[in-house]
Amino acid sequence: MKILAIETSCDETAIAFVEAVGDEHAATFSILGNGLVSQIEVHKPYGGVFPALAKREHARNLVPVLAEACNGMVSVPMSPSGDCKEQVQEVLAREEGLADALFEYIETRGLPAIDVISVTSGPGLEPALWVGVNFAKALSLLSGAPIVSAHHMEGHILSALAKNRGEKELVIEQVELPVLALLISGGHTELQCMRTWLSYERIGKTRDDAVGEAFDKVARILGLPYPGGPEVSRLAEERRTTGTPTEVSLPRPMLDSGTCDFSFAGLKTAVLYLAKDRDVSDEEKARIAEEFENAVAEGLVKKTLRALEDTDAQTVVLGGGVSANTHIRRVFTQKIQEQYPGVSLRIPSPSLTTDNAVMIALAGFYRAAKKEFADPTTLTAIGTRPLGE
Repeated sequence: MKILAIETSCDETAIAFVEAVGDEHAATFSILGNGLVSQIEVHKPYGGVFPALAKREHARNLVPVLAEACNGMVSVPMSPSGDCKEQVQEVLAREEGLADALFEYIETRGLPAIDVISVTSGPGLEPALWVGVNFAKALSLLSGAPIVSAHHMEGHILSALAKNRGEKELVIEQVELPVLALLISGGHTELQCMRTWLSYERIGKTRDDAVGEAFDKVARILGLPYPGGPEVSRLAEERRTTGTPTEVSLPRPMLDSGTCDFSFAGLKTAVLYLAKDRDVSDEEKARIAEEFENAVAEGLVKKTLRALEDTDAQTVVLGGGVSANTHIRRVFTQKIQEQYPGVSLRIPSPSLTTDNAVMIALAGFYRAAKKEFADPTTLTAIGTRPLGE
């Protein structure tokens, strides 16, 4: 199965071309092409992602990213009929310049053979999602390939379950159920249990801020550059190498609540009070960053281990952008090895932690194998799409 995957949920424009074989018990994915453009520099002046700009940049970037993903693949220039062109123009009417750029591309380069188009339809920034969804509809009209409506967080789970087999090959096999997935990103902090393949039950969630959001807010409080989360982690890691106490104490909200839910708002507020109405030295920033990251990791681990006991999961997964955090990866690896040596811990490779189209190809493969195709006439972008729906 050859899958063209599209990801535009936030501020990365990504397209991947993946060939997949196998089933839910063992599947191999060959990455034939992979293109991605980040919008970090575009949003940096705003200190966060500005949805209207993200939408505009996706429309501008999709065709060049498509060209990058399909580079070197066998394609034949296409001359779509007048009716087809009219339909594509109608679908892409709200994405300025995208239809013209797509027609120019396919009439000179064409498209490789596509069996399935997998596109992120949620969750995410709805204006950004719509650009990818409409682009998938246009490509479906041109190629005749059916569309899979992929869930962004399911992509993160599956990419964490995937193991590298060479530079451009992934394999998902020997996954012991139940799987407990901790999904941590700028918009999500939740625990999902997969007792049967691709069926989910939410075990815990954040009561307020997502963990990635908390990292970014703390970065702004400390005056760190955008994107703030990685800057907090960098300072914390540098400070941790000194081996000296932080001499800063921050709360651990809901640590002993008896539930698997999370809270980060109080922790963020505690940082705000530490820095309020005064200049914080570089050394103090590093101390606060280390203690903040320690508090976050402690909360994530304790709640996950509680959920592990409750679900009797055999596999634990970390997924989402914050799973790239060095300290969180280290603490989870240590705790699982020490306390649950029989449990498999799956953490994605760094290249698959942030938003990417390869993970959307993985989600598309399994849903296509179940014949779960979307009706292009009713397919919509859903910014708050729940996992499993």
